[in-house]
Amino acid sequence: MKLRSIIAGALLLGTATLPASGLYAQSFRLGDIFSGSKGTEPGGSSLSTNEIASGLKEALTIGAQNASNKLSATNGFFGNPLVKIMLPEEVRRVETALRNIGMGSLVDDAVLKLNRAAEDASRQAAPIFVNAITSMSITDAVGILRGADNAATQYLERTTTTSLTNAFRPTINNSLNKVGAVTAWNKVFTAYNRLPMIQKVNPDLTGYVTSKALQGLFLTISQEEAKIRKDPAAQVTSLLKKVFGNKQ
Repeated sequence: MKLRSIIAGALLLGTATLPASGLYAQSFRLGDIFSGSKGTEPGGSSLSTNEIASGLKEALTIGAQNASNKLSATNGFFGNPLVKIMLPEEVRRVETALRNIGMGSLVDDAVLKLNRAAEDASRQAAPIFVNAITSMSITDAVGILRGADNAATQYLERTTTTSLTNAFRPTINNSLNKVGAVTAWNKVFTAYNRLPMIQKVNPDLTGYVTSKALQGLFLTISQEEAKIRKDPAAQVTSLLKKVFGNKQ
């Protein structure tokens, strides 16, 4: 396996957004991890798989917190076309019909407020991710190191989706009310349902925004993970320097 792949598989998504006051290329003996033996850090001292797992957890924690912070910022969703929440596909005819009669501003206001609610709720993601990462076993860590380019994202999605949904749904419901999205949403569909010769629609607003917010969250994490796998050079914490080595 190429050194770049070994390094990137270890660091994953965590160090991409750290301050760049120094650059380090990280390396360690991946075969030692898989065989259960100890690796060696630059100073020649023994490095245990527990230390390697701890370093991976730290990298994942930093990356998950950065992803959560990025999306919870103003325009974290609304300003990013890849995660921006639009009206549900099945009710796009509502948007078309309202724009055709000069009521597009209702749609624009609703879309803005859906995204504001998702941004508001995303603040809750980081501690849930940290809990899942803290619970990661050495077996999980090795599986991520050996896995696909999105193995860390898959792990987090598998272990946090239920908790995130349970946390996001009431928060998003409150956020939708707080930012006025419910009122904006009701205006859109009240106006649409008054049109003649149409089938009335009233989708589950909270469920829809919760689902789209989680999709955007995991997409953002997968992008960070892929970026780190391709370009692992970044300043790291003391633990990560110890675990992954310092190769100038």
